[in-house]
Amino acid sequence: MLITDMKRVIEQVSKDKGIEFNVLVKALEEALRSAAKKKFGNKIDIEIQYNAETGELEVFQFKEVVEKVTEPAFQISMKEGQKLDPECEIGDSLGTKMDTTTFGRIAAQSAKQVIIQKLKIAERNAVYNSFIERQGEIINGIVQRTTRNEIIVNLGQAEAILPKREQIPGESYRRGDRLRAYIVKVLEESRGPQVVLSRTHPAFLINLFKTEVPEINEGVVSIIGAAREPGSRGKIAVRSNDPDIDPIGACVGVKGNRVQSVVQELKGEKIDIISWHVDPAKFVCNALAPAEVSRVIIDEVNHGMEVVVPDEAQSIAIGRGGQNVRLASKLTGWNLDVKNVTDYENSIKRGRDSLMELPGMNKALADVLFKDGFFSVEDLIKVSVEELVEIARIPEGDAKNLITEAKKALSEAKKPEQEVSEESADMEAEDSADETAVDSDSDEITE
Repeated sequence: MLITDMKRVIEQVSKDKGIEFNVLVKALEEALRSAAKKKFGNKIDIEIQYNAETGELEVFQFKEVVEKVTEPAFQISMKEGQKLDPECEIGDSLGTKMDTTTFGRIAAQSAKQVIIQKLKIAERNAVYNSFIERQGEIINGIVQRTTRNEIIVNLGQAEAILPKREQIPGESYRRGDRLRAYIVKVLEESRGPQVVLSRTHPAFLINLFKTEVPEINEGVVSIIGAAREPGSRGKIAVRSNDPDIDPIGACVGVKGNRVQSVVQELKGEKIDIISWHVDPAKFVCNALAPAEVSRVIIDEVNHGMEVVVPDEAQSIAIGRGGQNVRLASKLTGWNLDVKNVTDYENSIKRGRDSLMELPGMNKALADVLFKDGFFSVEDLIKVSVEELVEIARIPEGDAKNLITEAKKALSEAKKPEQEVSEESADMEAEDSADETAVDSDSDEITE
C-alpha cells in the first residue's frame, strides 16, 4: 500500500476540507497502524513516520534480537541483527522498513475506513473551530428548508438552525431565500457542529448598526446597549468619543439612510436612537423620549426611579401597552414607575398631611423632614432614632416618640383595609354556603 506523491494529496485534501496538514498526516499514520495490526496482529511493534522529503509515510517494524528465533514475525536472530547493526546485543529492538504492499486487501480496506472516519472527525472539528470563532457575528445563509419549529439555513460549510423563538414575529421564508442572522451559540454535537442563529437578539440590532455605521467600527461612536421587542420597536443607546461627532446623527445617516437600512432588515421594526449619559437620571429621561420628564426620584436601594411627567405626556412616556417604559427600563437597567404631575402632587400632599397629623409634629419640622426625603409616615418608620436626631436636630426622646407615633398611625391606617378584607372573606363564605344550600335543595327535588 505504498502511497506515492503523498504530500500533494494531503495538501489538496487539507485545502478542500479546511483541515490542518498535520491532522491529516496523523489520520493516515493511524490508518497504516490499523492495517498492520489487522494483518500481523496486535503484538506487532511498529513506528510510522512521514518523510517530508519523499512525501511518503514510512512504516518501520521493530523486532527483538534473540539467540533462537521462535516467532519470526516479532524476533530476529543475532546474526541477522548484526547485519543491520554490528553493535547490537541480545534484547535490543531493531527497526526495519516494511513493504506496505504486503498488508493485503483486507488490511487496506480497514485502513480506508480509519481514514474516512478520521477525516470526518477532523472535518467536523475544523468546521466547529471555524464557527466558534465567529460566535457573536452576523452571518448570511440560504434557507434550505422550513419546519414548524425552526428554519434550516445552509451556511456553506455547515447547516444552522433558526428556532421559532429566535424569529421576528410575522416574517416568513421560503426555500432559496437569503437570510441574515446573529450567531448566538455553536454547539459541538456527535453528528457535527450545531450553529444556532437569532434575529430577535438585541446584539443582532447592535451588529446591524456596526455594519451600517463606519464611525462605530472606527471607535468614534460606541453603542452602550440595546433593548428590543422584535418586529415592533427597539432602542439603542449611543455615545460619541469625539466631541465633534453627533452619535445619533451618525447612526441615522444622511436623510436617514443608515437607520432605514436597519429598519428594512428588521421588517419595519421602529428604532429609537438614544443618547447615553453618565448620569442615570438623565439617561432615563433620554430613554423615555419623546416624553418630557418633569422630575426623577431615585431609589438606590431598590434600583428604581419614580419618573414624573406632565399629565398630557404620561401616555407617551408609557407607550402603547407599556412598551416605551418597558424598553426604557431594559435599556437603562432601572425599574421605572411613571406618574403624572397631578398624581405625584396628590401623593405628596397626602404624605405631608399624614406627617402633620402625628403628635409632636409642626410645620418647621415637617419642612426639614421633607427636604431630606421624608414624604410620609412610611418613610419615617424606616429611619433609626439616631439618624432622625441628626437629621431633624431634635432630642432623642422626641425622635423616639415620632417614630413610635408614625408606626401607630400606619398600623391604624391598615386596620380598615384588614377589616374590609375580612368582611369580603365573610361575604364570600356566606355566598358559598348559600350556593351549597341551593345545591342541596336541588338534589332533593331531583330525587
